[in-house]
This record gives sequence, C-alpha cells and structure tokens, in this order.
Amino acid sequence: MKNFDIAIIGGGPAGYNAAANASANGLQVVLFEHTALGGVCLNEGCIPTKTLLHSANLLDEMRESAAYGIHVEGAISANYAEIVARKDKIVKTLTGGVSYKLKGAGVTVVSKTARLTGEEGDRILVATDDETYAVSYVLLATGSETAIPPIPGLSEVGYWTSREALNATTLPKDITIIGGGVIGMEFAGIYTSLGVPVRVIEMAPEILGAMDSETSGMLRKEYARRGIQFYLETKVTAVSAEGVSIETKDGKTEVLPTSQILLSVGRRPVTDGLGLETLSIQMNRAAVVVNEYMQTSHPRVYAAGDITGFSMLAHTAIREGEVAINHIVGGSDDRMRYDSVPAVVYMHPEIAGVGATEEKLRAEGRYYRVLKLPMAYAGRYVVENEQAPGLCKVLVDENDTILGCHILGNPASELILLAGIAVTDRSSIEDFRRHIFPHPTAGEILHEVLFS
Repeated sequence: MKNFDIAIIGGGPAGYNAAANASANGLQVVLFEHTALGGVCLNEGCIPTKTLLHSANLLDEMRESAAYGIHVEGAISANYAEIVARKDKIVKTLTGGVSYKLKGAGVTVVSKTARLTGEEGDRILVATDDETYAVSYVLLATGSETAIPPIPGLSEVGYWTSREALNATTLPKDITIIGGGVIGMEFAGIYTSLGVPVRVIEMAPEILGAMDSETSGMLRKEYARRGIQFYLETKVTAVSAEGVSIETKDGKTEVLPTSQILLSVGRRPVTDGLGLETLSIQMNRAAVVVNEYMQTSHPRVYAAGDITGFSMLAHTAIREGEVAINHIVGGSDDRMRYDSVPAVVYMHPEIAGVGATEEKLRAEGRYYRVLKLPMAYAGRYVVENEQAPGLCKVLVDENDTILGCHILGNPASELILLAGIAVTDRSSIEDFRRHIFPHPTAGEILHEVLFS
C-alpha cells in the first residue's frame, strides 16, 4: 500500500492545477488520470475548438479585408486537414506543458483509472486495478461527458459529438447541429466560416441558454445573415438515414435531410465506477453535492470541476480546485462564489457575460436598471471592427451596485474580466467610473456605458 497526503482523481484543469497547488503547500500528491492530462478542456474542448475557431475567424477577416483597404489577389481557400493538424500540434504542446508542470511540482502521476474503496482508520483508500493508496484527503475531479438524449433512431446513425467533430480531418457536406448552446454554436461558427451549410435546432426560445437573451439574439441574427438556418422552440423527434425529424412549437412536423448530425445538448458529470457509495458521498442526480469550500458529505473528500454540476467551465473548475486546496491546508476563509463566473462564446463576434442576466433578475422579482450602449461608442472598436454589430449592457440594482454585464463584440472574452471584477467586488457605478481606461481601447465601453 502506498501513502500520500492527497489523491486527486482526474487530470483536467481542476485536477492538475489543484495538484500543483497542493504540492506547493507541502502536501505529498498522487494524481490519477487514465486518458490524457489536460482533461476534456485541453484535449477535446476549449483549446482544440478555439484553435479551429481562430483559423475560421482569420478566414472571415481575410474575406472582409477590402473594408479596411486591403485587397487580396486571387481566391482565398482553407485546407481543413492542415487546420486540424495545427490543432493537434497545439494540443500536444499544451498537454506536454501540463506534464512538465506536474513533474516540476513533484506530483506523482498514475496513468490508470482510480476509484474509492472505503476507509481504514483515518485513511481513505483509493485503488487502481493493481495497487491501493492510503491518503488523508481526496479531491474528485473526473469531469463530464457528452449527454446523449434518448432520441429514437440515434443509435442507428453515425452522429458526431464534439469528440468526433474535432477528430475529423475532412469537412462534412452539410451539418445539422442538435443543440444551440455554447459548444453547438462554436461548431456552427467554425463550419459556416469554412463554407459548410449549417442548421441549428434548439428547443429553447433563444440560443445560448442561460446567457443574456438580447446579446444572444443579436449574435443569432448575425449568423443567420451569414447563412445558418436556426430552428428555435423546435424538438427533435427522431433521426434516420433520411434526416432529422422535427416538431415546431405550433405542432408542425418536418424531416430535414442532412449528411451529418452533431449532437450538442449538454454534458453530464462522470461519476460511474468512482466508488462514491463506499464513503456514502451525497449526490444530486449525477452530480456530487459540495459546500462552499468544495467539501462533499465526507469531510475529507472534496470535489471540483464538472463533477459538481454547477458551472461546467474550465475556469470555474480551476477556481473550485483552488478553494478546495486552500481549505485543506487551512488557509484563509476562501469560499467558492458562482455569482461572478464569466461565460464566453468564442465566435466572430465574441459574446460574453458575467453576473446576473435580465431574465434571472426578472424571475427573482428583483429591481434592476439597464445601462447599455453600442460597442461603436468605443473608437477603437470602430477602427478594428468596421460596421460589426456590438453591444455592452450593464445591470445595476437600486443602489447602483453592478450586478452583471453582457457584451457582444470583439474582444468580449478579454473585456468581461473587468466587469467580473466589478461584480465580484460589488462595485457601484461611482466606484467603477473612477478607474482610468487607456484611450483608445475597446475596453473604454465599460466606462462610457456607466454614463449612459
């Protein structure tokens, strides 16, 4: 039997960052990862999709270059096999970096599946097929997997999830994406930029789920202009070799012929076979229940990342892991907050949000006031984005405390951090107005909007 201070099960963003942090705080750490270090984010999520999106966005910018006085001679083409090869190279480089980080931190990495098997005295037992480890603490960070809904006929067609889409080296003739959430929309952006006809089917009234519906609607209209067909408030009733059968809100039915289906209806925590029952870990359906310090119902077992079911985002996972390790090592009273987690969709233009949405505040019956301006109020935005649509919206309460911010327009992914700091710190309009923004920057919109 091998002894460690903490076992971390899962080598994604939550797990590998927590492992390095725990080691830096003097703990002897063993990390179990049975596939590839970096988890879904690095291997089949955040990084590979953003690499493909960057190539697609560059192609869009080249097509739009005449508006900036740059004329490209001859036809512009994209070699998808080369784009995918670059994606694979970047993933390999970054996974190697994770391995190097853990080695430098002195973390023992075990490339095997691990499971909880119970307790002996004050030690928790974690086992692989051929070895048992005794530890004082456990951090569960096994991530999530694609949710597969019970659509009739699905098992009989060659549908893709994000994994198969990322592994493909050729483009489909056309594609129907079931699900208009973040993953589905980012793939929709990739394919339409590369010339693939795209349909998006979404059961909700608007794409992008819990994000601000006004900016989401503006993004949808921009991509509809580019050729994507959207079917909102539409249910997929079956799939077959003939296509995707749908039913609209008013009961109309139709079969949409398609050469490829991409399934993107969400993700579910990975907990099967983890041995949670051996320690009576409390569950909420497929997710592990945790408190504000990321403790499960067992005081020496923690969980971070998608397994908690709160916010299936890599940056949330990293922060949850930090909170867990800080609590284990007895640091300051560091609690997890979910009211200021930024969300980003890396399309062209980008869309991002942090804090409360209008929809959430209305549902809670809370007072709020909207401050908003077109992104064109920032001169740098006009310089770099010509006539591209854009909006910056800030929500404040009766005391002018900033509750949320939602941005459509490049670079929303970078700007949203500033708004997130304001939400986290519960800044007022007056507080934030006093910050000096460099000019000209797109970020000035966050200053200008507070005077609107």
